Amino acid sequence: MLQIKNLTITHKKDLRIILEDFNMVLNDGDKAVIIGEEGNGKSTLMKWIYDPDMAEEYAECQGERVLGAEMLGYLPQELPKEDKTKTLYEYFSAAKLFFDKTPKELAAMASEFQIPGDFFYSDQIMESLSGGEKVKAQLMRLLMDNPTVLLLDEPSNDIDISTLELLEKLINNWKHIVLYISHDETLIENTANMIIHIEQIMRKTKSRYTIVKDNYKNYIKRRAESFERQEQQAINDRNEKKRRDEKYARVYNSVEHALSNVSRQAPGVGKNLKDKMHTVKAMGKRFEKEDENMTKMPEQEEAIFFKLGNESAKMPAGKTVIEYELDELKTPDGNKVLAKDIFLRVRGPEKICIVGTNGVGKTTLLKKMADELLGRSDIKAQYMPQNYEELLDLDATPVEFLDDTGDKAIRTRIRTYLGSLKYTADEMDHPIRELSGGQKAKVLLLKMSLSDANVLILDEPTRNFSPLSGPVIRKMIASFPGAVISISHDRKYIEEVCTKTYTLTKEGLE
Repeated sequence: MLQIKNLTITHKKDLRIILEDFNMVLNDGDKAVIIGEEGNGKSTLMKWIYDPDMAEEYAECQGERVLGAEMLGYLPQELPKEDKTKTLYEYFSAAKLFFDKTPKELAAMASEFQIPGDFFYSDQIMESLSGGEKVKAQLMRLLMDNPTVLLLDEPSNDIDISTLELLEKLINNWKHIVLYISHDETLIENTANMIIHIEQIMRKTKSRYTIVKDNYKNYIKRRAESFERQEQQAINDRNEKKRRDEKYARVYNSVEHALSNVSRQAPGVGKNLKDKMHTVKAMGKRFEKEDENMTKMPEQEEAIFFKLGNESAKMPAGKTVIEYELDELKTPDGNKVLAKDIFLRVRGPEKICIVGTNGVGKTTLLKKMADELLGRSDIKAQYMPQNYEELLDLDATPVEFLDDTGDKAIRTRIRTYLGSLKYTADEMDHPIRELSGGQKAKVLLLKMSLSDANVLILDEPTRNFSPLSGPVIRKMIASFPGAVISISHDRKYIEEVCTKTYTLTKEGLE
């Protein structure tokens, strides 16, 4: 059993409570997913559960963690800095039970994770692995130490579809406790049997959480139905209040008018009217108390929304916008050929998605395409890399990054846009390095929105958005009037956004 008692997490910099009086109990067989918008404290909660000291740098946490005999295994959202320069062998050697594993056991694990048998002993540097290979390596090292509780922070990021299916199998077959954060709606739908929803409502001034033992589809459906019922009841209550108040006002005004015109020669009538006014005022006070218990309009954290592209981004259907050719695709160090004879043609406002196994070179290919397309004068391209830090100035605030003019009117407009993306005033003035992955992604998407781009080059565009914001992001990209070239393993993105899908193999794009 894993239990959390009365946990409150407060952001040290802006003193905002991001989780208040949180209580949770997990038992064997629970597959619990933590959902919520970007910056709501999901990763902070996960870190605190694994090791309270990990959250102390930027958050004050008060609460009790009851572990019993549980052994925790933690997969961080990003590979720790100290592990990036290790070879694979050095990385796996750090597992407590690595040297207790037999060659047969390691071979079975390699087969299950679809990697070469010598992967564990390779001198390849961890940092040079593809995003998906890094996740596989971290998962395997975690499993080597036989944990009973899996704490997984975005395990679905950067892994190919076959590995996503392997991850689903791992979660579903786990006999003990799984607590994970994911933005992959399909993964959540296929695995979770408990939903932990963290929200920031009332313009991020109040924290709220909901824990439900149910699958994701049922939770979303019942939540929507509950909000709809509450909203309808609140509307009915307000309509009834309006009718009652109008009737009350007529009675009050009638008595008040009669009192003001009563003759001094009729004291009995005047006394009766005063008594009646006293009764009317008492009725008014009773109504005020009843109004305090009136059904409130439902408070919920709204999904983000803004538009990508304008009229100038429109492209004629059928017109060839891009023809990209590459004889050989090599690794960044030039030592290995990943694919040959690559050719891609994009016509009009097509939405292209490139898929393929981890390590095949998708991100390397997209970077090469971006380098060429960003330099062309006949199109206006914008690029969103998988690693946001390639483009972001981490020491700048979101406002400073989006505007370097210092013009007051421009900065006010940018703050308005950031507000529509659910940034608080404090978050707008935080260095970008302190923001969550999803908040960083919002900055890059807003930069694209403010540009006049007609071609978007996107590496895993939905990877850091919550399952609640994911549908909005997909709709935005699908309605973009220009062309999109993207990489994604998000099965809903591929289905709802992409008009063509290509698989990158050693022989090129198929």
